[in-house]
Amino acid sequence: MSMPKVEKWEKKIAWIVSSVLGVIIVATACITLQGSPLFDEYLLLAVVITVFPPAVLDYVDYHWKRSIDKHLPDLFRSIVQAQKTGMPLPQALEDASKRRYGPLTKELKKMVAQMSWGVPFEKALQSLGERVDTTLVRQTIPLILEASRSGGRVEKVFDPMEKFVQTTLTFDQERKTQTRPYVAITYVAFFVFLFTIVMLFGSFFVRMSEMSTTGFAAIMTPEEARRVFFHMSGIQAFFGGLMAGKMGEGTVGAGLKHSVILLTCGYLVFKFMV
Repeated sequence: MSMPKVEKWEKKIAWIVSSVLGVIIVATACITLQGSPLFDEYLLLAVVITVFPPAVLDYVDYHWKRSIDKHLPDLFRSIVQAQKTGMPLPQALEDASKRRYGPLTKELKKMVAQMSWGVPFEKALQSLGERVDTTLVRQTIPLILEASRSGGRVEKVFDPMEKFVQTTLTFDQERKTQTRPYVAITYVAFFVFLFTIVMLFGSFFVRMSEMSTTGFAAIMTPEEARRVFFHMSGIQAFFGGLMAGKMGEGTVGAGLKHSVILLTCGYLVFKFMV
């Protein structure tokens, strides 16, 4: 099952709505919970609510575009086969729209519909590129347009283009495979940090609080230490997640989902174990 398409305006609305909700939660916490232990939890909730909807939409959009790119080689291969039979390029694309290329098929059908309404081929193709807006599509659309304008045997352009796209996808998959251990290191480092905090509270800070009752002055109370470590874990979770997204998928926005996961894990550990 392929992911649905996410429009740019949907992302903007998600950011606006989630940001407004986050600000409302922070304002409510500042008015009603100032000085309360729940104040920090409300701040964390505000961050998660602000980040979660855009993170989901970014994840869906990434996989939709990924599916588009994966089907490009098949599309170019079909165009080459159709043109070898003497079929012109617009008709070859129309024929391709009747086949299954994942989410790319729907976009091809829109392009064919535009041409049936009298929209010129070049404009319909450019509109396709603007709707899809993946890196590979942006690179290949100008080549298709130039090949169409030059005339001659256009299949000679599509054949190497199909190999180029396939090679690019292979390299991208290899890059993801190579960077996956670094993403895992981000998670491992965060959970080691949480484990260290749990161990410290189970031994050091509890004993320090017991010693303070017998006359020894503690440098920091367990409540103060918990709050400091809670803030530290939140900062590490948020920025560590962004770094994991940058290393794993090449964009900081892709790290929002990692940030949400790490923030949630950190909160649960502090809530039930610290």
